Amino acid sequence: MGGSDTRGKILFVNRFFYPDHSATAQILADLTAYLVRDGFQVEVICSRLSYSDPSLRFEPQETWNGVEIVRVATTGFGRQNLLGRFLDYVSFYISCLFCVLKRARRGDTVVVKTDPPLLSVPIGLAARLKRARVINWLQDLFPEVGAELGLGLAKGPVGSILRWLRNRSLRKAQTNVAIGRLMAERLAAENVPERKIAVVPNFSDDEALVPDPDGWRTLRRDWGFADTDFVVGYSGNLGRAHDVDTVLDAASDLKDRPHIKFLFVGGGHLKSVVERVAAERSLTNILFRPYQPRDRLAQSLSVPDLHWVSLKSDLEGLIVPSKLYGIAAVGKPVLMIGDPKGEIATLAAEHGFGLCVEIGARSALTSALIELSDNQDKLHRQGQAARTYIDTHASRAHAFQRWGRLLQSG
Repeated sequence: MGGSDTRGKILFVNRFFYPDHSATAQILADLTAYLVRDGFQVEVICSRLSYSDPSLRFEPQETWNGVEIVRVATTGFGRQNLLGRFLDYVSFYISCLFCVLKRARRGDTVVVKTDPPLLSVPIGLAARLKRARVINWLQDLFPEVGAELGLGLAKGPVGSILRWLRNRSLRKAQTNVAIGRLMAERLAAENVPERKIAVVPNFSDDEALVPDPDGWRTLRRDWGFADTDFVVGYSGNLGRAHDVDTVLDAASDLKDRPHIKFLFVGGGHLKSVVERVAAERSLTNILFRPYQPRDRLAQSLSVPDLHWVSLKSDLEGLIVPSKLYGIAAVGKPVLMIGDPKGEIATLAAEHGFGLCVEIGARSALTSALIELSDNQDKLHRQGQAARTYIDTHASRAHAFQRWGRLLQSG
């Protein structure tokens, strides 16, 4: 399906893009490269900053895989304090607004992501002024996420104003892409017309991320695991939206079962909490490894026998942890710690690739891990079901096709 009959170029707006390795940057890079191959003219407007390295600055403009990248100037205070982050956001809003006014044309499509929050408000305005159509690609819903995580400005009268502005920008867009069914329901509850809501889940590079038995064995040994160990893994950013107490309590209960080990690969706000508690409780069954490069991801995701994913119950429908897709792609089962009626828990139950334990259910989690550690056949079946789910419902190719149809529709 080619893009020759589109009404103009496609401009994506997001704070981070290639060569940055943040999740939103990688997903956007995969999609834009595909769209270029499929005949679309694609531009990306982003910042010059790196998500993980505040000192790094990328070139103002370059072409990558046929994608024209325009990186606007912003402040670079980073994520260490609220005021600095706010100034980074505001400077990005302003720079992007003028960039869209300069580069967008009548008939173009401007696809607006949600980093920084409320980006659809200024960029939607700029796109409409240039008579371009707007598609909002929602990775989360702000200010609701901020309010649930304790951000004062996202609550009360200010939060209500921000929510009104956000909803107005969504109603004026042609389409709003939600990354999960519950998020789509939240949008409908905000009186966004259903005809303007599309569900397109996030994805992983499931052609590269495949079950890797050889890499599994090699990296497990390199990281000090025995073949008989049962490894419960977490991979990626461990942030404020996640629960770690339930896993830490289970690790405490299981420290006398040395073959059950917990592996944290990555970083995030709560990683230091896990490290501190592990040290205080002398939990030698918890091990840590840094973020892994993308070309080693299939191996690192293959190391655990079981991956756990967590989301606080009040955040269901506001966020969908995208790490699910990489885990399932390498054929590993998923343990969801959260709401049994939530997005991932429902998918795991429907497709048979995992289980759910509620937050705080320490005994239930401990019992489940003991049972699974002695049941390799069940783990294998769930792992196969996970990969089948990707191939039949959530592959990258499926997502690309949905995006192609959205961008070609009038």
